[in-house]
Amino acid sequence: MFSSLRVRNYRLFFLGQVVSNIGTWMQRIAQDWLVLSLTGSATAVGVTTALQFLPMLLFGLYGGVLVDRLSKRRALLFTQSAMGATGIALAVLTLTGHVQVWHVYLAAFAAGLATVVDNPARQSFVSEMVGPDQLQNAVSLNSANFQSARLVGPAVAGVMITGVGTGWAFLANGLSFVAPLVGLLMMRSRELYAVERAPRGKGQLREGLQYVAGRPELIWTIVLVGFVSTFGFNFPVYLSAFADDVFHAGAGSYSLFNTVMAVGSLAGALLAARRGTARMRVLVVGAVAFGTLEIVAAIAPSLWMFALLMAPIGMFGMTVNVTANTSVQMGTDPAMRGRVMALYMMVFMGGSPIGAPIAGWITDAYGVRAGLAVGGAIAAVAAATIGLLLARMGDLRLSVGWNHGHPQVRFVPRERQDQLAPAA
Repeated sequence: MFSSLRVRNYRLFFLGQVVSNIGTWMQRIAQDWLVLSLTGSATAVGVTTALQFLPMLLFGLYGGVLVDRLSKRRALLFTQSAMGATGIALAVLTLTGHVQVWHVYLAAFAAGLATVVDNPARQSFVSEMVGPDQLQNAVSLNSANFQSARLVGPAVAGVMITGVGTGWAFLANGLSFVAPLVGLLMMRSRELYAVERAPRGKGQLREGLQYVAGRPELIWTIVLVGFVSTFGFNFPVYLSAFADDVFHAGAGSYSLFNTVMAVGSLAGALLAARRGTARMRVLVVGAVAFGTLEIVAAIAPSLWMFALLMAPIGMFGMTVNVTANTSVQMGTDPAMRGRVMALYMMVFMGGSPIGAPIAGWITDAYGVRAGLAVGGAIAAVAAATIGLLLARMGDLRLSVGWNHGHPQVRFVPRERQDQLAPAA
C-alpha cells in the first residue's frame, strides 16, 4: 500500500505535500469566512471560489504546454513559492487591519494563476520521481494525502479562526509551503527518471489536442471524468441543502456529511494504492457505482442512512479519480504528459463552475432529492454508455459472474460465430 514511499525523492515530495495540503485547506476555510465577514454575502464567497478556478478554465491548456517545455522541478519551486507568497500577503493585510474584499479576490486569482502551471507539473512530476511501476501507488497516495488534509485542515482552521483570527490561518498556510520547497531542493536529480522536454515551437497546443483525439482510451477516459465531475461532484450544493432543507439539522450535520465522505475518499485512495494497475473496467464500474449510490442517497429516508451512504460515495468517487488519473498518465507519451494532464485537470476542475449552477437550478425548481438523483443518473448512464462503447471498439462483451463466492464484473473477448461452428 505504501511501496512508493520507499523512493527517497517521492518520500520528500509526499511529506512536503502533507504539510502544504493542510495549510491549503486552512486557507480555504479562512478565506471564505473572511469574505463572508467583510461582505455578509454568500455570492461574494462564490465569486472568490470562481476566481480561483477561472485561470484553469482560461489558461489551463497553455499551462500544459509550458510544463512540457520546462523542468517540472523548477516549475514547482516557482509555483509553490508564488502560492506561499499569496498566503503571507493576505496574512499581513488581515493582521494589520487593512484587508478589503478586493484583496482577497486578487489573492484568489493569483493563486489560481499559479495553479495553471502547478497542477499539471505536480501531476506529471510524479512519474519522474517513481517511474511507471510505482505510478498507480504514488497517485493513490497523493489522493490519500489530500483527503487526510481535508480532515485535519478545516478543523485546525476552525480552532485558529475562533482563537486568534483568520490572519494567523493565512500566515500558517503561507509558511506551510516551506515544507514542499525544502523537499524539492533536497531531491537527488540523478535519481529522477529522465524525460525529454518538448522543444519550443508553434502549434504545440493543437498538437496536444490532436494527440488526445487520436487515442480513444485517453479521450473517453477524460470525457467520462468530465461527466462525473460536472454532474456528480456538486456536493457543496447538495449536502448543505440536505442538512438544512430535508433533515432540518443545521451546520453540524453538514459537517458530519463532509467528514464521512472524506473518510470514504481516504479509504478509496488507500485501496487504490494496493492495486498494481489502472484498469478501464475499474473506472467504468466505479463510476456506475458512484452514480447509483447517489440515486440511492437521494431517496434515503433518514439523516443517519444518508450520512452512512456518504462513505461509499466518497470511496467510489475517489476510485474514479485515481484510476482515471493513473490511466491517463500511463497511457501518455512523457513528452506530451504536461499538455494531456492540463486537459485532464481542466475538465476535472472546470466541471464545477458549469455543473454547480445546473445542480442549483434543479434543486431550486424540483428539490434537492431530484437534483442529487439527476446528477447520479447522468454520471451512471454516461459511465455505462462509455464502457459499452469501449467494449464494442475492442470487440469485447460484459461478463457478470461469481469468482470464489464474490461477484465479478469484467470485459472478455466476444465469441465469434466461426469459433462456435463445429470443425468440418
